[in-house]
This record gives sequence, structure tokens and C-alpha cells, in this order.
Amino acid sequence: MSDRTGGDLVVEALRALGVEMLFGVASVHNLPILDAVRRDGGIEVVNVRHEQAAVHAADGYARVTGRLGVALASTGPGTANTMGGLFEAQFSGSRVLLITGQIESRFLGRAKGYLHEAEQQLAMLRTLTREAWSVRRAEDIAETVVAAGRATGRGWPQPTAVEIPVDLQYATVSAEVTVPEPAPAPRALPPEDRVRAAADLLADARRPLIWSGGGVLSAGAWPELRHLVERLEIPVVTSVQGRGVLPEDHPLCLGPLATMPPLREVVEDADVVLAVGARFQMYTTDAWRLRLTDRLIHADADASVFGRTYPPAVALHGDARETLRALDEHVATTSATEDWGVTTRKAAAEARENALETLGPDHRALVAAIRRALPRAGVIVRDSTVPAYAWGDRLLPILEPRTSLHPAGAAIGPGLPLAIGAALGSRERTVVIHGDGGIMLSIGELSTLAQAGAPVTVCVFNDRGYGVLRDVQHATFDGARNDVDLHTPDFVALAAAMGVPGEKVSDVAGFDRAFARSVEREPGPYLIEIDLTALAPMKRRAGRQQLLS
Repeated sequence: MSDRTGGDLVVEALRALGVEMLFGVASVHNLPILDAVRRDGGIEVVNVRHEQAAVHAADGYARVTGRLGVALASTGPGTANTMGGLFEAQFSGSRVLLITGQIESRFLGRAKGYLHEAEQQLAMLRTLTREAWSVRRAEDIAETVVAAGRATGRGWPQPTAVEIPVDLQYATVSAEVTVPEPAPAPRALPPEDRVRAAADLLADARRPLIWSGGGVLSAGAWPELRHLVERLEIPVVTSVQGRGVLPEDHPLCLGPLATMPPLREVVEDADVVLAVGARFQMYTTDAWRLRLTDRLIHADADASVFGRTYPPAVALHGDARETLRALDEHVATTSATEDWGVTTRKAAAEARENALETLGPDHRALVAAIRRALPRAGVIVRDSTVPAYAWGDRLLPILEPRTSLHPAGAAIGPGLPLAIGAALGSRERTVVIHGDGGIMLSIGELSTLAQAGAPVTVCVFNDRGYGVLRDVQHATFDGARNDVDLHTPDFVALAAAMGVPGEKVSDVAGFDRAFARSVEREPGPYLIEIDLTALAPMKRRAGRQQLLS
């Protein structure tokens, strides 16, 4: 192939990494790559409408598949647009590779005002990635892209980026240039003495508990977790990120309710806690006011998390799958009391019922309607919005691994593009819970949704403003209401104009019928606009302290 170009090397590297789909926006500074993708025919391109959405969609794809998610952008303003997506991918620990263009090599560093010139682009990318590379020779393109793809999965997953000057994308390269085979990333195992120390603590535990975070999902370690849990009959609480490691209808799954009474008291009473792939973030721990035993075993692929919030008695630095396998081999049984399992299940059921009771009848019925119609393998995505905080993140049951997504960085707006990537990656019906304010930040992606034909049900809860901020503002500033009310469009008409069918509902019965229709129809998108103000209000809404804890 004497006529291979730098663009061809990008595609060959992506194929070597197992990439079958990429999300991007075409630009004069990435057209050679897109042309190479077209000629190769083995990678599907999803044309999004904004570069931030490209990274969010690649992130959603990566989370549900466990594979590398790839985004493609232009240099300069296009890459600047990706930063919100990279922030989320970094915060959530997602395997995302951003490939972007750069101006012609002969103009780099000259600050002459060349089209889309971005002299500090690499430094900007390095603030939100594990590493970012700038290619300087066309012959190095494939090796660099493969290295960047591999680096996303080293230890705790993190995004990476590669910028490639456009002249190198066009450049002809020798047939002798080879594409390296990406060796699988090694799975680190904690030292034997640490594993034995942890095993001894678990064996002596009278009230053992496992705390499972998102690291178990990203490592693909839920089968190992389930085997250990069921063999030793240890109950499991999860972070919001870790939902789905066990089905939430499993008798040993206590769900993401660790801070809710009376489960909170039970968690604080556990005498040994094994935390796997967890960072003990703010929301999950009631801003770290939740007390945990000093006999804490903390296992994680990222050694920097140890002692950051709760000091571990034993720290296990290694891959979640290998760590759980090692513990399974070393712990024959625990010394758990006979009533510990009954106590934890009863407390979790009561905490869930108490939380559901605060929703009022209508929102409680919405939870039931979604779970009743959505298949077990359906994906549930929540944007940062009132229904998500109130019930989507904790009370809407998650029944399979990698079917629960939300913006871990708590931004508004990523929900729709996350859902597009998740739906295209899983090929399962995906529901996204959005507010009217948040969806406007990604509203153009309704066109992406129509063009891709992704099986996404978009639920827009419309209260004509930023509902979460209204609650905080009302509780904090003597009932003041400033800058939180919005003019909102007719979302059904807007979606229809973009090629997405839908309907408006104003009561639970209407939602139940509409949601069931969206799931039962032929694969493809559907939008449901829900008049949030017409529903029975929740009995308790978030003030500033609740939101921040």
C-alpha cells in the first residue's frame, strides 16, 4: 500500500484497538481521517452536532460496553468545545480517546493567525487527560494513536488525546510503516501479604459489609464480586457510580442508600468494610459525615485514593477483578452473626420505602412505570435534574451491570449525548431523564438522535426553569427567585422538527402509556415532555444543604 496516508494510519490504529464506532464533527482539519474511515468501511461514524457531545457520546459508549470510546474533533475552537466532555470522562473514570487535528506543521509555533490556530492546545488537553500527544512525523501516527488508546485503560481508566497536524494526515507514508499490536494492559495484583491481612479481617468479621464503586464495573469485575458475595453471604452497598454490580432485586444488594436511615445506622455498625473501586465521593457519604469502621479494607486501581477520605486498615492496590479473585481464594468463611443478613435487608427495605414515601404518589408511580416497561437490560441515563436527584439516581432499580449512567461531575446537559452513545453501544432501549433547562445545553443532539436512529426515550421534565436551583435559592435566600426561570420551547414540536416523534403528558397515566409505547415501538427515538408542575409535588425537595450532601 504505497499510497497510504496519515489518515489511513489513524484508521489502521483504531482498527487495531478494536474500535468500531467513533463520534465526531467534520472539519477542514480532520477530513483526511474521515475520508480514510469511509474508504476502510469498518468503523461507523456518528455525526454529532457539538464537539462536547462527541466526547460525552464516546463516554456513554465506553461505559456500557467497557470498550474504548473515540471522539473526533477539529483543532482550535473544536477542541476547546470538547473540554466539558473530557472533564466528565476524567471525573467518572472513562476510557475515552480524543483525536483532533492541528494546523499545518510549518505554521506551528509561529503565532501568525493561521485558521483555527491553537498554540497551547496540547497544554489545555493535558489538564483533563491522563496524557496528550502531538504527532510530529506522519510515520509516528499509528504508534501514537495505539499508545493513547492503551493508556486509557491503564489502572483507573482516564481519557487521553492525540493532536495530528492536518498536513501529516494528508501525507503519504511508506508501506513499511507498521501498526503495532496493542498488548492488553496488565492487571495488577496486590501484594500477597496485604491480601492475607485483608482476608484475615474478613474472616473475623461479625458484621461484614462490601462497598462497591464504579471501579468494579470499569474493570468488568462484577462476576468475581457476585461469586464472593454469594459464597460468603456478605451484603453489598453501592455508590451511585457502582449501581448494577449486583441486581438491585438481589437479596444481598442493599443499593445506593448508605446514608439513608435506618440503613445508615447499619452501615456505621459494620465491623469490617471491604470497599472495592470506590472513591467515597461527597454524595455517597453525606459529605463524609457517614462514619465507617476503622477496620476498612480499601481496594482500588488508583493508589492515590487511599486515605484521601477514610483511612484504610489495609490498602489493596490492584485490579478489581484480580483482587476479588485473590480474596475469594483466601477467605474460607466469615464469622458473621446469624441475624446480620436479616438486619441489613430489613434496614435497606425500610430506607427505600421511606425514600419512596417522600416522593408523593405521582413521582413514585413514575418510578414504577419506567421499571415495569423497560427491559432488565435497558439503560437508564440521568442528567442532573430534580427527578434524577429525587429518585433516578437512587430509587429507580438498576438490574444489570453497565446499565446506569449519570454525570459524575454533576453537570447539567450531558444526559442526551451520554444516552446516544450508550444506546448505540448497547443496542438496548435507553431512557434519559432530563430537565427542560439541562436538555437545552445539548438540544442539537436531537438531530443526531434522529440521524442515528438510536433507541432512546427522552423524558423531558418541564418545570420551565432550573428546578434544583429554585429549591436551593428559595431555601437559602429568603424565598428569592432570580435567574432560574426560563422560556422553554414546545419540546415535542421541536423534536418533531428535528425528526424525533413524541408527545406531551401531564399525568401519570399518560406517562405510563407514552413510555410503554416508546419501548414497544420499532427501534428508534421518542421524546416525552412531562409537565412537571401538573404532577403531585414531592413531599421533600432539596435545599442547599441537601443538595451539597
